[in-house]
This record gives sequence, C-alpha cells and structure tokens, in this order.
Amino acid sequence: MFRNMRRKKQELSEDECIDILTNQPRGVLALIGDDDYPYTVPMSHVYVDGKIYFHGAKEGHKNDAVKRNSKVSYCVVNDGVKKENQWWYTFKSVIVFGKIKTLTDDSEKIDKLTHLGDKFFPTHEETVDEINRLLDRTEVFEITIEHMSGKKVIEK
Repeated sequence: MFRNMRRKKQELSEDECIDILTNQPRGVLALIGDDDYPYTVPMSHVYVDGKIYFHGAKEGHKNDAVKRNSKVSYCVVNDGVKKENQWWYTFKSVIVFGKIKTLTDDSEKIDKLTHLGDKFFPTHEETVDEINRLLDRTEVFEITIEHMSGKKVIEK
C-alpha cells in the first residue's frame, strides 16, 4: 500500500526515525481539508509508545478535517548541518502515514498532555498548571503510525 523509498542509500533506519520523532519539537501535519484540498499545519508534538500526540483547540479547520477523514501524514525535519564554506545543508527527515483520532478519556488526555508539556515547559509544575487551567478547552490528538520512512538529504 505504501511506496518503497526510491533512493535506498539515503534511507534511515527505524531507530534513526524514532530518534528524530522523539527529539525534534515540531512537524507539519497534513490532512484532507475543506473541499478535499490538502491542509497542512505546523504542530508541536511528542512521540510516546510508538504514537505521535499533539494538542489543539476544540474547534477549527484541523478538528473538522480529523472528523471527516482519519488518514494523515506527518513530516518532521531536523535542523540539519551546514559545513563552513558550503552553501548546502545535510538534514534528515521522517514522514509518517497513519490514522488520527481525538482522545476522549480525561485521564488519557492528562497523561499525553503531561508528556507533551514536560517536553516543552521548563518545569513539571508548569506542565501541571497548564493542564489544570486548560484541560476542558483542549483536544488531544493521537496518530497511530501505519508506515514510517526517513531519509538523509544532501541539498547539493
């Protein structure tokens, strides 16, 4: 169902892909939007137990798209490296295909928001404060990965 990578020499291992998903803070979520137009949105994410999680508002374009079609793609790119006196970067990217859903159980939402907050906030206390303040106004989305591939790219 999913295509094989054409440039096998540039393919990343599963462990390298997971490292990028774990350590990079953001990616771009691709959904089927209004009138079947692609809709992409940058997201801050956390990778936990083989799935990707992020949060958002309880209504809007993203929510409508998730309700209409659960198939998504998510792309994460690392910062890359540029050697001195060279114009090109060498970077790594991961593309995930999967199914997205909205979590409904509050204890599950709190657990995933805690992972997400602890990745970004300076202290765990700040994570807890934000969750307590905003839980009732926050959606938590989960991507179950069906296919993942990674690639090392040299722009030259």
